[in-house]
Amino acid sequence: MTTFVDRVELHVAAGNGGHGCASVHREKFKPLGGPDGGNGGRGGDVTLVVDQAITTLLDYHHHPHRKATNGQPGAGDHRSGKDGQDLVLPVPDGTVVLDRNGNVLADLIGQGTTFVAGQGGRGGLGNAALASARRKAPGFALLGEPGEARDIVLELKTVADVALVGYPSAGKSSLISVLSAAKPKIADYPFTTLVPNLGVVTAGSTVYTVADVPGLIPGASQGRGLGLEFLRHVERCSVLVHVLDTATLESDRDPVSDLDVIEEELKQYGGLEDRPRIVVLNKVDIPDGQDLADMIRPDLEERGYRVFEVSAIAHTGLKELSFALAGIIAEARAAKPVEVATRIVIRPKAVDDAGFTVTLEEDGIYRVRGEKPERWVRQTDFNNDEAVGYLADRLNRLGVEDELTKAGARAGDGVAIGAEDNAVVFDWEPTLAAGAEMLGRRGEDHRLEAPRPAAQRRRDREAERDEAQREFDEFNPF
Repeated sequence: MTTFVDRVELHVAAGNGGHGCASVHREKFKPLGGPDGGNGGRGGDVTLVVDQAITTLLDYHHHPHRKATNGQPGAGDHRSGKDGQDLVLPVPDGTVVLDRNGNVLADLIGQGTTFVAGQGGRGGLGNAALASARRKAPGFALLGEPGEARDIVLELKTVADVALVGYPSAGKSSLISVLSAAKPKIADYPFTTLVPNLGVVTAGSTVYTVADVPGLIPGASQGRGLGLEFLRHVERCSVLVHVLDTATLESDRDPVSDLDVIEEELKQYGGLEDRPRIVVLNKVDIPDGQDLADMIRPDLEERGYRVFEVSAIAHTGLKELSFALAGIIAEARAAKPVEVATRIVIRPKAVDDAGFTVTLEEDGIYRVRGEKPERWVRQTDFNNDEAVGYLADRLNRLGVEDELTKAGARAGDGVAIGAEDNAVVFDWEPTLAAGAEMLGRRGEDHRLEAPRPAAQRRRDREAERDEAQREFDEFNPF
């Protein structure tokens, strides 16, 4: 049964905001109690938090769908809805968050590092908050915004200073078990190690971590064996250690060719060319292993490698190796640039920045894009005429109608607010008057009942075009 997972696809959904309440205070001897509808609660966020006690993404592999709670709707008597509870998802140190296209959204390193994967929706305002001197008793409230929902990919990249790489059964697990207190599974058959093992090594005043990467074979960078699944765990290391088996029983293998194969796989994977390399000739406690180590050591040193002969069983050569690694890691840490806290820069919007754009598309539709117009549309109850009129007033005050006029829009032209896959489309009728003086009974707006000759003309043109198409089809059946 799988106990280690380092890549999952997670479907997160933040909570929806609660709807505002449209209510009028009713009490004996208070005929004009006024609006008392409360606001809706905010939807809960979905947040990823680094927890160093977590070492695998297994829980999200079994339960990939996560959703925060919704905000509660408002109620009468000025009672606001309860906010939704945030959903906090613990992830291992070194988790990379990507979108479906492979773009990096966040690299979570360090205990307590957070990333908001899904933003909760705003709660809608109740009619008490919408009341004004001109609109004393609104017969509508704003809807809560839907929470953000998206698919993300979590990839775990082990945070280690040293990565042990090599063929299966080269002795990597045995080496990490004697260098540190780690207790990996050790056996004399290939692919004993199925998950990366981490160990902490102390050499003098330097403390560093060592990762035992599962065995690589030819074609690992293309997905053969376990290589592609675990090569990502060597990306963060400061030094690569090639563990070569000098006592292999396979006649078609030798330590030098093993080294060449692993280096080719690392090259194909990419991004590791600048990491220093050390070669460890393991199993020199075996007579044939020592003889082979003596033969190939000069060749490896000519290539520029630092070579160490060790025996994980006899515990020989381990001290020299650990202190050599400590020296390289100390130099790498000293050369690492000091992280400076991100400077907060406030960039106020320009005075003439309306926060939206109006563009004419090929199909003749004028599309309005902007944070405020799109949010206002999402919060509007289109079953309530007064709410639709309030939206028209807001868009007019924002300057949308002026921009439509500048872009060449005329009465009856199609206008879409929002993205193509989730837009509200309507026939534009310029607002000649706006405000509470246009309101009738609660929940109604007389502007929506006015005749719309331009829209009727366009519908007549469409009907004529459809009739012409039918006549053409009857005359030309083929």
